[in-house]
Amino acid sequence: MSLNAIGVTNVDARGLWLLLREKEYFLPYEQFPWFREARIADVLAVTLVHEDHLHWPALDIDLCAESLDHPEDFPLMHRDRATTSKRRRLRVAAVSDRSARGR
Repeated sequence: MSLNAIGVTNVDARGLWLLLREKEYFLPYEQFPWFREARIADVLAVTLVHEDHLHWPALDIDLCAESLDHPEDFPLMHRDRATTSKRRRLRVAAVSDRSARGR
């Protein structure tokens, strides 16, 4: 592997192992919940964009490589897509209801 190589080396019930520039990182599902239900093919399809940007295109996940070395400096934000979609549907329904009443 080249120094810029990136790849997922293992996936199990607890998380995944990521090899980046000859250093391996463990990403537990507790801290990276969006990988838990992902298809294996999508988890394996990680790319290194520029020198510090990890990207999983099918999962719409982006991580800064530095965050793997210093997670305390990068609080992770996880948005549950189901909850977000439900809120969006409720918001659209409320707007539609107001429009129907002439407000």
